Amino acid sequence: MSGTKPDILWAPHQVDRFVVCDSELSLYHVESTVNSELKAGSLRLSEDSAATLLSINSDTPYMKCVAWYLNYDPECLLAVGQANGRVVLTSLGQDHNSKFKDLIGKEFVPKHARQCNTLAWNPLDSNWLAAGLDKHRADFSVLIWDICSKYTPDIVPMEKVRLSAGETETTLLVTKPLYELGQNDACLSLCWLPRDQKLLLAGMHRNLAIFDLRNTSQKMFVNTKAVQGVTVDPYFHDRVASFYEGQVAIWDLRKFEKPVLTLTEQPKPLTKVAWCPTRTGLLATLTRDSNIIRLYDMQHTPTPIGDETEPTIIERSVQPCDNYIASFAWHPTSQNRMIVVTPNRTMSDFTVFERISLAWSPITSLMWACGRHLYECAEEENDNSLEKDIATKMRLRALSRYGLDTEQVWRNHILAGNEDPQLKSLWYTLHFMKQYTEDMDQKSPGNKGSLVYAGIKSIVKSSLGMVESSRHNWSGLDKQSDIQNLNEERILALQLCGWIKKGTDVDVGPFLNSLVQEGEWERAAAVALFNLDIRRAIQILNEGASSEKGDLNLNVVAMALSGYTDEKNSLWREMCSTLRLQLNNPYLCVMFAFLTSETGSYDGVLYENKVAVRDRVAFACKFLSDSQGSPLDVLKDERVQYWIENYRNLLDAWRFWHKRAEFDIHRSKLDPSSKPLAQVFVSCNFCGKSISYSCSTVPHQGRGFSQYGVSGSPTKSKVTSCPGCRKPLPRCALCLINMGTPVSSCPGGSKSDEKVDLSKDKKLAQFNNWFTWCHNCRHGGHAGHMLSWFRDHAECPVSACTCKCMQLDTTGNLVPAETVQP
Repeated sequence: MSGTKPDILWAPHQVDRFVVCDSELSLYHVESTVNSELKAGSLRLSEDSAATLLSINSDTPYMKCVAWYLNYDPECLLAVGQANGRVVLTSLGQDHNSKFKDLIGKEFVPKHARQCNTLAWNPLDSNWLAAGLDKHRADFSVLIWDICSKYTPDIVPMEKVRLSAGETETTLLVTKPLYELGQNDACLSLCWLPRDQKLLLAGMHRNLAIFDLRNTSQKMFVNTKAVQGVTVDPYFHDRVASFYEGQVAIWDLRKFEKPVLTLTEQPKPLTKVAWCPTRTGLLATLTRDSNIIRLYDMQHTPTPIGDETEPTIIERSVQPCDNYIASFAWHPTSQNRMIVVTPNRTMSDFTVFERISLAWSPITSLMWACGRHLYECAEEENDNSLEKDIATKMRLRALSRYGLDTEQVWRNHILAGNEDPQLKSLWYTLHFMKQYTEDMDQKSPGNKGSLVYAGIKSIVKSSLGMVESSRHNWSGLDKQSDIQNLNEERILALQLCGWIKKGTDVDVGPFLNSLVQEGEWERAAAVALFNLDIRRAIQILNEGASSEKGDLNLNVVAMALSGYTDEKNSLWREMCSTLRLQLNNPYLCVMFAFLTSETGSYDGVLYENKVAVRDRVAFACKFLSDSQGSPLDVLKDERVQYWIENYRNLLDAWRFWHKRAEFDIHRSKLDPSSKPLAQVFVSCNFCGKSISYSCSTVPHQGRGFSQYGVSGSPTKSKVTSCPGCRKPLPRCALCLINMGTPVSSCPGGSKSDEKVDLSKDKKLAQFNNWFTWCHNCRHGGHAGHMLSWFRDHAECPVSACTCKCMQLDTTGNLVPAETVQP
């Protein structure tokens, strides 16, 4: 455009060509340079593309706007709007098709000369060209030309038009437009509406107007300042964008009274807005003297757009080049690709990369989406990392009913794979606690409560009276220390911790020998020291240092232990208190913490997290009084409740619904307060009361759902009316008997009904007698009858009802993932 910044256009049907419009038209060819060198004369557009100049057309001076012909043939026909209002058809390169040769050089002239602001080809009728001109008080500003119309030499004499320097040619002019619109007004922008051939949207001087060429005397318009750059979303033909100064307005043509969205105002005036032709709802905007293109993603906009709902958008910015951008153009077919041109005609080929969204599936598969592509991360066959992943372990354990064997508790470590010795020790400890609880219930049958694993705290606290401490001599030292007297409960606690064997013997010698055989020298020495046998602790450390896999530094630790003194202000105590934290092994660290601590204050031992919990609990049983060992109830801890709820949600995400239900059942047995409240109930159509709840208030025998036949036994009392209002309950659509009647007592039961009769040898309420109905057509009946019907039919059993009930349930096609049983 003469005297203005250059513009750029991609060819509509030739994906490798574009034209730069300035004082002349320059046609370029784009080619890949991935595996080839840059050719001489080519311009580098990006790392893998370059442009070669094919032709230049300087026959149309004073260009103000350009529009590329939308049809395939001729392929390089362009319409050029000039400063005098004329529209000239020109071409880039030679066109050998004689059929369209007469179109080249054809001019369309308005009655009064004024600037042509915009051009738009009709996408449905390729011969129609709309031109928007400046205001003239005696003329129209929107002219629609038919490029195949006849010449008019009788109206306008032939004129000589200069095409190039030193050459003249006589051209016939067309002065009669097909349609004239917008009298005494100015047109600043134009676009055809793709939904109809004869609908044209024009940005006039003070309003947006929709012209219907079938009735040119009427138009639909809305007053606004945002009349520049009108453009239609190619994926949503009722959504239009326009701008004014630094503000973009988004319109819905079905509700044309006001814009549905106004984008963030830019500090500088806008020069161009354009919808992406390969991406739904992506709008690009460019401001003056800027090297940044702003993108607005309206893909999540509700459809249709309501008055009260403001569309949500995602805004981002891209910088295709370092210099200021004069114009840009989206590629018609390559996804998110655009080309930009700077004021000095430097061009850049740029692709807007989509934001990558990641998602983990519940079975640890990783997927991510980028644009129109969906990728899945596949594990290598020989990769063992997946087997080591804790989520995979948890899923396999849940599938094998891990933790749900409440009868033989010790078997849960086998369900976990029998690979973790600590897990084995944990479940055996819980097994012993369960046995202890059962023994206590047998001793006091009149005080039986719910079966709860008592734990060390409850065991120790169950003793009658307070346990007193007494002075005990050290072995190998002339010293005495206070140790709690071991009553029956504390001995049981030490047995559960593994320090002593079951029986009356309280000697820790066998436990120390087993630790030495397993090579746990430091732990054995610490346990010996906690039992006031410092000589045995030193002996164990010396044995460990002299063994094949032992650490020679254990001799140094043994030497330090042998220098122990009971004096509080001794150099030995001072040095051990400061240097013990530098020891790598936690058991060596707690040994010196024990020797240097005050009587009754053993925080250095009890809060060393790297020491096994059962060793710290056993230590507490020997040295802490009843008043010191009073931890809170673990089940009431908020963190524990959080862990439980997350585990339940994880089971649901894995579709282990039966496992989660079984988990809830066992949990409610152990903790009645955790039993979930009823969330769904059957209510009466007349009074609206819950049938099962109303039944609980009726003072006759057999309350609950058993009254309605859900137990499946024909001897149970049946209720076919609401206990609250006595109105009859609905009838089953198949057996036509009132709901509440057991299926087994229904007359005329077919063989298919017997197949789904789940009432035999079951203790719980049976599913085949439950109330079931479709949320769409409201028809239903006994669950067993409904399942039997939909095995062979797709539509509702009620006559004249065509509802496909089972296909409407989105979760009906989901099956539990518990297909592999251990």
